[in-house]
Amino acid sequence: MPDLPLQEYIYCYWQLKTTRPLTAPFHYRVVADGCMDIFFELHDPRQSFVMGFSDAYTCFPLEGSFNYVGIRFLPGMFPRLFRLNAAEISKQVISLEDVAPAITRFLRDCFHAEMSEQQLKSLLDGFLRDRIAQKMSPADNRLLEAVDLIVRHSGIISIEKELPPGISSRQLRRLFEFYIGDTPKAFSKVVRFQRILQFTHSPEYIRRNRSYLGAGYYDQAHFIREFKTLYGLTPAKVFGK
Repeated sequence: MPDLPLQEYIYCYWQLKTTRPLTAPFHYRVVADGCMDIFFELHDPRQSFVMGFSDAYTCFPLEGSFNYVGIRFLPGMFPRLFRLNAAEISKQVISLEDVAPAITRFLRDCFHAEMSEQQLKSLLDGFLRDRIAQKMSPADNRLLEAVDLIVRHSGIISIEKELPPGISSRQLRRLFEFYIGDTPKAFSKVVRFQRILQFTHSPEYIRRNRSYLGAGYYDQAHFIREFKTLYGLTPAKVFGK
């Protein structure tokens, strides 16, 4: 976790590394979560990237040895911090230098492979605290309220019927595309999926309780199809038969 004052902007820091070289290529699956990430290779911090919002799973081919470190931003925060239109990188992974050269230089100049987790956290905390204090653009409370509504209702919400006051559906769509990277509907779909992912333990639980209906899916086929799009596997394969 980042320092407490950063937790309204940053969901977490993460690290993905090998303890010994892989003997065969591995495809690492990242499920849709509504967030945007910066990540870089600690062995060579010049290799840094940003991953935009996605309404489907993403697969990364990995091989040999690697040590990736990442920053996962809460929805809407990366564009406010780096003054970027999130729609421009939606469903993509691009070079960080193309959109945020300041943090690219910081990663390149300050990080190396021998750093401990605490050293990583301290450096990231310090940079982000300074960046937020100096460069954070003002929040649009209408967007924040809409995101909060969607999260509190687990993605099961009619945006048009429950709009924040003082905004039209067209205005809200523009805000979501700029700060989130997609429409309110797409974001709600990911939130709904994440919610059921947290509280579902087995395919049998899904069938017995028909929990997909309470989560806003039309039927079991709709749930399985959307789950596979967002996770890359069926619920049976994820939770075990």
